[in-house]
Amino acid sequence: MQRKGTNEPYREPTPDGHFGVYGGRFVAETLFHALDQLEALYREVRADPAFEREFHADLAQYVGRPTPLYFAERLTAVLGGAMVLLKREDLNHTGAHKVNNTVGQALLAKRMGKPRIIAETGAGQHGVATATVAARLGLSCHVYMGSDDVKRQSLNVYRMKLLGAEVIPVHSGSRTLKDAMNEALRDWVTNVDNTHYIIGTVAGPHPYPMLVRDFQSVIGQEARAQCLAQTGRLPNALIACVGGGSNAIGLFHPFMNDADVEMIGVEAAGLGLETGKHAAPLSAGLPGVLHGNRTYLMSDADGQILDTYSVSAGLDYPGVGPEHAYLRDLGRARYVAVTDGEALAAFRRLTQIEGIMPALESAHALAFAEQEASRRSADDIVIVNLSGRGDKDIMTVAELDGIRL
Repeated sequence: MQRKGTNEPYREPTPDGHFGVYGGRFVAETLFHALDQLEALYREVRADPAFEREFHADLAQYVGRPTPLYFAERLTAVLGGAMVLLKREDLNHTGAHKVNNTVGQALLAKRMGKPRIIAETGAGQHGVATATVAARLGLSCHVYMGSDDVKRQSLNVYRMKLLGAEVIPVHSGSRTLKDAMNEALRDWVTNVDNTHYIIGTVAGPHPYPMLVRDFQSVIGQEARAQCLAQTGRLPNALIACVGGGSNAIGLFHPFMNDADVEMIGVEAAGLGLETGKHAAPLSAGLPGVLHGNRTYLMSDADGQILDTYSVSAGLDYPGVGPEHAYLRDLGRARYVAVTDGEALAAFRRLTQIEGIMPALESAHALAFAEQEASRRSADDIVIVNLSGRGDKDIMTVAELDGIRL
């Protein structure tokens, strides 16, 4: 259900974490002190050049940044339209954009003196990235993961265990990302004095949507400078997949004041929006409150959360970051949805044409980018955020092909 934008100017979140009418802090009173502590520390380090230097040094020396902005020459030729540039977040240490945020939040946990880290994960990439930084800093790590996702992302589950993390399967609800986040929040309420919760996306109670966005904005900062250096101008469009939405907002935010740069977020249409078997709250949802913030949700008329579906575990979430909800209502960003079939076709096409195997999450962005680029002039530039690599999804794709590995 697309709504027309308000055409109001974009504004940064209010001091209490509201992006327009979205965001905020809807949590148990037990967590207010921890959130206040985290917010105060984050505001302090944002103005601290020493923290900024440490963060960017870790991104360079440990994560491997900057990631390339790669001209997908053969894909561009096949599509016959706009130049397609891929922001190669798949080349980061651990294989996705998630590590940008976990590095930053681990530094915050170290400053707070909290020896225990918890996280939620869907596709497993955030769990792996959290386990990785916890191992590096000698912190205890517990990762909550829906039991369905444990099965379809068994490779990442084993990676987390090798890194020393305890992976806790969640058997309640839809047994996916939503339920993992529920359990992580319950854990945090119980163990708030010694535990920091590294939320993996731009959702959750304030200050998480702003904090995670700022750590992920390195993606867009690099892409903006690289595009200017490589082409002499800014792109015409940015395209990124949206589940919770951290990779997308990380790409979008540094371009927010560039009015001529279109921003397009791609949700998971699953088996089709008309079937109800999807994970596209911005395309077919309603505003409500979930996991500590107000945003668009997949819910019924009574506000009850609906089950979601996507071939991609990382997009299988009934909500979205509140800044995306705000951008949607403003009309500053456009949100669309592609099906499992379209994403799988894009997964195979990039693998076979460019020798790059994308994550199934990223393949959703690629699928729409193919449509968008082919409609555009050869003079246009489209940047696609390749948010992760597809190693973790080989078992899923093989199963769909009837192959048992």
